[in-house]
Amino acid sequence: MVKHSNQWAFYLTLICSVTGIYSFYSHLNNTWLLAPPTYILLLISLLVFALGVIGFQDRRAWKTKMRSWITLFMAILLILSLLIVLAFTSFFSDVGTNEYLKTVSSPNHNHSIDFYSFDAGATGSFGVTGELDGPLWFKKRVYYEEGVNSVAIEWESDTTLIINGNTLNLSQEGTYEE
Repeated sequence: MVKHSNQWAFYLTLICSVTGIYSFYSHLNNTWLLAPPTYILLLISLLVFALGVIGFQDRRAWKTKMRSWITLFMAILLILSLLIVLAFTSFFSDVGTNEYLKTVSSPNHNHSIDFYSFDAGATGSFGVTGELDGPLWFKKRVYYEEGVNSVAIEWESDTTLIINGNTLNLSQEGTYEE
């Protein structure tokens, strides 16, 4: 157990780091969000830290000791950065003000979009956002419009829909933002 915990901790640290960086990238560029939620990454990082501490008992070679130190250092950095992200999103985002409006499916039921209204209160704007559902927890924001409280949706085809008079083509890459 001790022998393998060192390796598992190291590899999980690398996976969590890459997943966290991709999550940040996908939020900035409105691409598919493939990463699990931040709190799941935090739980995995805490597991990595525990496995890294257990891995210190493996004293076979200098490489295993060095791998344990690198794992613990990376796990601490990862835990701190994820805690900062969670604190920032809970204090400064409009997560609590998103209200579910409705879910619409394409005529062939290949696409499903969840619509939410958001209101940032006195510090920001209000509007509607739409997220295309993918497998598991994967989502992609495909529609964003400020200054409206509701959505009127009409499907023209299996990949094209009109939302509040704006045409959105799901077969094209990108997001409709107004």
